[in-house]
Amino acid sequence: MKTLLVVSLLLIAVCFHPDAHSVKQVEELKGSGKQNEIPLLDNRFRVDDKIDEIKLIFFRRPGSPAVILVRPDGTKYFAINAVRNTSLDWYDELNYDLVVIRNPMPGPWQVIGQIMAESRIVVIGELSLKVEPLPKILFQGETVKITGEILNDGEPIRANLFKDAVSLNVSFVSTNNENFENFGAGIQQVTEFKDDGYGFDERAKDGVFTGEFTLNFTPGEWRPELYITTDVLERRVVQDAIVVHEPPFSFTSVEATEEGDDHRITINIDDKLLKAETVIMQGKIYYPNGEEQVFYLDSNSTTARELALQDYGWGRYNIEISVFGSTINDREFMATLPTYLFEIERPIEVIAEIPVASVTEPESIPVPVVKPKVMATGLMVSLIVGGNLAILFIGWLCIRVFVQNKPLKLKLNLTFLKKKKAVESKKPSSKNQMIQKVAQK
Repeated sequence: MKTLLVVSLLLIAVCFHPDAHSVKQVEELKGSGKQNEIPLLDNRFRVDDKIDEIKLIFFRRPGSPAVILVRPDGTKYFAINAVRNTSLDWYDELNYDLVVIRNPMPGPWQVIGQIMAESRIVVIGELSLKVEPLPKILFQGETVKITGEILNDGEPIRANLFKDAVSLNVSFVSTNNENFENFGAGIQQVTEFKDDGYGFDERAKDGVFTGEFTLNFTPGEWRPELYITTDVLERRVVQDAIVVHEPPFSFTSVEATEEGDDHRITINIDDKLLKAETVIMQGKIYYPNGEEQVFYLDSNSTTARELALQDYGWGRYNIEISVFGSTINDREFMATLPTYLFEIERPIEVIAEIPVASVTEPESIPVPVVKPKVMATGLMVSLIVGGNLAILFIGWLCIRVFVQNKPLKLKLNLTFLKKKKAVESKKPSSKNQMIQKVAQK
């Protein structure tokens, strides 16, 4: 029990004993350009009275709410205050807050929030972009490597987390020169680089953006533009116009004439742009029957490279080529040429001529004679007599009914009806019987 009490007292003493890190609770924040980042000490920092505007960036846990700034007088700044406060701009992102304060109150400030342990207060001064100029000789299909660096007041930014908030963008803008094919092509957004160590970036968080992109757009005169964009600023570097040439290669083909021979593809190198003796080619051939063949063409002093294709008959032969070498100004390059299509048309089958058969006149076929049907004499007489009788009967009926106004009475011998009436008459009612008896008397 005594031992537990002693240990508790020691822990309490350690917690309240000042150490080297807690002696200095407030760190002075300078914007002179020599000190652009400082560690947070107990989430506190000091702003002196010589600063007219300050840009701060705070890195916090991804998805956590925006930080809260406490001014020296105790009042608080929230992200929502930027809507009504003209001296405050606040950009609340997923993992950081970028705050711009105009005419900040001098004195000790405090930050409240889930600040990351490695987070620092970064004072954003005069940001600039430093990039290497692009080569003067470029051609379609070439892969270009470029590097860029973001400077803060002329010095590299050492805050690793800040580099996650910016990226380097590369675009090409057409000069609208009517002498080139890309007249009116507008803007080609090429790529976006990050200092994350992925892709073609050499080292992560070194402040240098390294990347590669392929010139897979229309040849012509272009103006390269490289820029970085943040929530509060944009830095753009516009380089001199350059000409992106057509691929300095041409193709000629010769079809096989005899069975067993190969097709021949000749690749010609333009020695006005490239050093032919340094050019190496490799690629793949896709045959019409679905087979594939990898090839390699070594360098030599000639400006032509010959490629043999096996003859698989008619169809399309697709050839993909990657080229490595040096330009005439000793710059090494790497390029992927557009797929070359070598097509053999399907042969037309010759069909033997069909001999013309002798035409014989058809034999005359006798036309059968159809004899008209003759009605029998007895039947004709019967029809005539019956028709006349019918006419006389109809005439008599019309005279009797419409002229003499006499009713048409037909005496039919309906025996079964008479029997029925006789049966009914046998059942007279008693009243009728009495009337008949009186009448008889």
